[in-house]
This record gives sequence, structure tokens and C-alpha cells, in this order.
Amino acid sequence: MQVSGRVSTLTEEYRHTPVMLKQCREHLALQSGEVYCDCTLGGAGHALIMAQGISPNGLLIGIDQDDQALEAATPRINKAFPKLAVKLFKGNFGELDSILLNAAIPGIDGILFDLGVSSKQIDDPQRGFSYATNAPLDFRMDPSTQTLTAAEVINTFTEADLTWIFRTFGEERWASRIARFVVQTREKTPIATTSEFVEIIRAAIPAQARLEGGHPAKRAFQGLRIYVNRELEMLEAGLEAAIRWLNPGGRIVVISYHSLEDTIVKRLFTKMALTCVCPPEAPVCVCGHEPVLRSISKRPLVSSDAEKTANPRSKSARLRWGIKKE
Repeated sequence: MQVSGRVSTLTEEYRHTPVMLKQCREHLALQSGEVYCDCTLGGAGHALIMAQGISPNGLLIGIDQDDQALEAATPRINKAFPKLAVKLFKGNFGELDSILLNAAIPGIDGILFDLGVSSKQIDDPQRGFSYATNAPLDFRMDPSTQTLTAAEVINTFTEADLTWIFRTFGEERWASRIARFVVQTREKTPIATTSEFVEIIRAAIPAQARLEGGHPAKRAFQGLRIYVNRELEMLEAGLEAAIRWLNPGGRIVVISYHSLEDTIVKRLFTKMALTCVCPPEAPVCVCGHEPVLRSISKRPLVSSDAEKTANPRSKSARLRWGIKKE
């Protein structure tokens, strides 16, 4: 097994419950001897299903930007499939082109993206992703390579920029009020922790509005996390690269957890499946355009009621799939 990139010492079990395993297995159409890539390796929950389907002669490629995920996944895959060829890389799927070039392969037969923050990252208080625990305002997926932190954004960006971040990436109705309260607070003292940020959000959102839609900090935290990690930008780059690398007949499966991600996936899949790009006013098609994807999911698949009960984080999951034209 090959592992590219530094892997740190794991101090506790990397816990991650994979979402929609049955649907992933079905739409990846796993075949023995083929090349599959898990772009969001995590604790290897999905990767183990992929490994099972392509063993014994296939190649499994795993990518994650989290050191702990890579360290947890390596022994799990090794133990379950000691003879399977496996290449694990540290990196962001937005850099998929360079990662797959390093893997020295001509193409892939199936690729999976399971987006969002893993259970382990949310539960680790030092990462600062959770509004339920007090931690430094960090939000970086990979602190070893990323320099911009949530604290820097909160304490230095203008009120207009903060409003844009909360509204665009968090879909927060009260974005402008939260931004104004942030600026007013930091004029007195820097905002350093998640708890401080949560209290500012609570103060900014009217009491009646706080009773609706779950935790009042959920959307602002989401927006800040997405911005710090350039998640949507990386997603678009990764999806486009993935489709380029798919072999004819290869399959792509994407699990998203909020509307911004799902919209990007839907828009790109639809664009790649177009059979005509002529202007709407053209009486007949003259473009000769060939679709890149020959089949895509018409609407997203969702988790079963049983899975939602067993794994609450699967409630917002949406799965879309596509097949590369042969």
C-alpha cells in the first residue's frame, strides 16, 4: 500500500458512519479488477465497500486532506484486503488532476465524493467545526497547509464581506444583522472562540426566529466553514476533473449535504449530459454536440427512514450519479 503525504499520530478512534452504502454500491456498479477512487476517504467506510467489489485484482485510490483520516483508513483497508492494490494520497479533491497523475493511471472506472464534514471532524473540539462545544475559531480542514482561519475572517473582514459570506454560503436570513453584531463586538475585543461567535449570533437573531430551523448558529457556521475551505470552488474543480478521468462507461457518485453543493452537482451533470447546445431560437440542431455523460440521475436519491433514524447526519444527504458516454 502506498501513502503519499505526512500522516500524524492518531490519538483516538476515527469514528465515521458511511452514508447510503447500498445506493453507492448500486450506482458505482463495482466490478472486479477495475480502478476506483474514493475522493473523500474518511475512515474508509465507503472505500471498504469499493475494495470488496473490485478485489482481488483491482486498484483502490483514496484521497483525504485529513491526516487522522488517512491514518485510520490505512490499517482498516490493509487488514480487510491485504492483497488489493491500494494508493492513498493526502490532498484536496480540488487538486484531483495532479493527484491522479501521481497515481500513474490512465483512467478510472468509478469515483465517489462524499461531501461535507465527517463525524470525527465535527466531534473534535479543537477543529472548531461544532457550535455545540467551545473551541478556537479555526475551521480549517487541513491546518498543516491552510493559512486562513475563521478567526481571521471574523476579526478582519468588512461587514459587507461577512454579510456576503453568511448569506451566500450559509443561506442565512439574518446575515446582515450577524455581520453588524460581529463588527460591533470585535471593536471592543477580538472574537477568539466558537462560543463567543455563537453568543453573537444568538444576540443578532430575533428571539422568535431562533425557535425555527434548528440551532441558530448552524447557517453562519456553515457559511464560514465553506468560505475558509473554498469548498464550493474545490467541488467544481474536482467534479470536472473526475469526469475527465472517467473511462468510457465509468460512473461517478456524489453525496451532498446542503443545497449549494447539490445545485453545483446537478448543474454540472445536466451540462455534461446535454445533446444540443444550439441557441433556443434555432429551428433545428446544427451544433453536432456530443454529451459527455450518457445518463444521469433525474432527481437526487435520499436516505431511507431507517438510516435517518440510525444515523441522524444522513437526514440531509442527497445522492446523484452519472455514467460516462462510451
